[in-house]
Parts: sequence; C-alpha cells; structure tokens
Amino acid sequence: MTTKPLNATVLPAQSAPEDKAPAAAARVTIRGTAKTARRLTVPRSVRRAAGPVGLVLLWFLTSATGVLPESVLASPVDVIRQAVDLTKDGELPRAIAASGRRAAIGFLIGASVALVLSLTAGLFRLGEDVIDSSMGMFRAIPWVGLIPLFIVWFGIEETPKIALVALGVTYPLYFNIYGGIRSTDAQLVEAARMMGLGRLGLIKYVILPSALPGALVGLRYALSTAWLALVFAEQINADAGLGYLMSNAQQYFRTDVIVLCLVVYALLGLACDFAVRILSRRLLTWRANFEGEA
Repeated sequence: MTTKPLNATVLPAQSAPEDKAPAAAARVTIRGTAKTARRLTVPRSVRRAAGPVGLVLLWFLTSATGVLPESVLASPVDVIRQAVDLTKDGELPRAIAASGRRAAIGFLIGASVALVLSLTAGLFRLGEDVIDSSMGMFRAIPWVGLIPLFIVWFGIEETPKIALVALGVTYPLYFNIYGGIRSTDAQLVEAARMMGLGRLGLIKYVILPSALPGALVGLRYALSTAWLALVFAEQINADAGLGYLMSNAQQYFRTDVIVLCLVVYALLGLACDFAVRILSRRLLTWRANFEGEA
C-alpha cells in the first residue's frame, strides 16, 4: 500500500506562566490525509478459467497452423463438431448415462465399505489392529493390476467394472476418514468426558466433527479416482459407455472421438469436485480456514 504525505500543523507555544519554566516546547499535531488506494483485482472465477482457456487456445493455434498434425491430435473444432453429431444421434447421452450408472453404483459400494472400515479402525483399538495393517498392505497393490483377476472372478459383464470402481474409491476414503478420526485433539476429548459426555455423545459431537474435514478431502479424491478407475474398467469388453466409444474410435484412429470422451470424463470429474466444494463450504462453516494470501 502506497504511503500518502502527511500534513503537519505546528501550533505556537503559549507563554509560560511566571511560576513555570520560561521555555515551553512547541506542540506538533499530525493529521493524516492518507486515502485507501484502490487496486484493480481480477475475479477468482476469471483467474480459475484462465488456465483451461489458455490451453484450449494453444491447442487451437497449434492445430490451425499445422504444428500439431490431425493424425496426432484432432483440432478443437473437430472435437466440438463430433460432440454435436453424437449428441444429435443420442449416442453420447447414452454413453454418459451408462458410465454414470457404473460410477455411481461403484462409488456407493466403495464408500459404504470405506465408512464401515474407517469407523471401526478409527474408534476402536481392536479394529485398528485387525483392519489398518491389512488396508495398508492391500493399498500397496496397484488396483489396475487386479483387472485380470476380476475378470476370472466376475466374468466380463458389469460386475468387474463396478468392482474396480468400488476398489478405487475405498482406499482414499478409508485413509482420510481414519486419519481424521485419529487426529482429533486428545485434550478436547478429555474435556468432553469431564463434561459428562458418554461414548455416543463423544463420537457425535467431538470425534465425527473433527474428522469431517479429512472425510471431505477423501471424498474429493475418491470421486476423481472413481472416474479414473472407470476409464480402465470400461476397457473390459464394454458394450456401452464412454469407454466403449473410445475403444471403437481407437480401431479407426478417430482421435476426435477419443479426445471428446476424455473431455467428458474430465468435465464429469470437475462437476463432482465442484459439488464437493460447495458441500464443504456448507458443512464447515464453523471452521475458520486459511484461504491464501490475496
């Protein structure tokens, strides 16, 4: 902030009485005239959109000038044209509906399993001893590498696709909820016990609210993982969905359709992340957060 000049007004010294000191120091009164400097700020929504818009413009320019050949990557114009055609035919909406159904079912199953396991391991020492080490061991196994085993177990229909999504969702939710429970302030727990709260009241009013921020972080991560897992899952003999469109496009080297499906995946994930952000703001109004420097 710039500093404005300050006006100094000097008041003459009054004559001292005969019984006082003959010389009196001059009094100086400083009156500030500084005004708040106005600074031009760009809205956060514009700043957030600057990165994606810049990438799309760079993509368009490189395609239009021939730097990026069409055989390598289709131009944004071709992708938009293909999106319009597939939407008119109804193929793209049906694919989105099929993929969304798989993601939703897999997420509900994985979230339910993660919630039960994390509460059991987080609230009880016996549950921690039995569950947490096993979850840490299984977490080290790449869940994408389990696709062949899922095909052996569940066949090539819908079950392995949903199971892969559920597995991808379970781990981030479990570890974030478990970590949120165990990060509850021990002094706060002790104070609640001294006030007479029982076990259920302690869990409801102290432990779960303390674990809520971590759970919401895990929810954001789990939703993004669900769509990532779906990209791999829909490569398993899919007959509908975005992965099915991508598989067909790969056979005919249709990069415009492949990029369109990837963009749809990204937009669906972005919509889920935005919904969790809104949910976090509503549920965490009691918690003061650091939002970064201006």
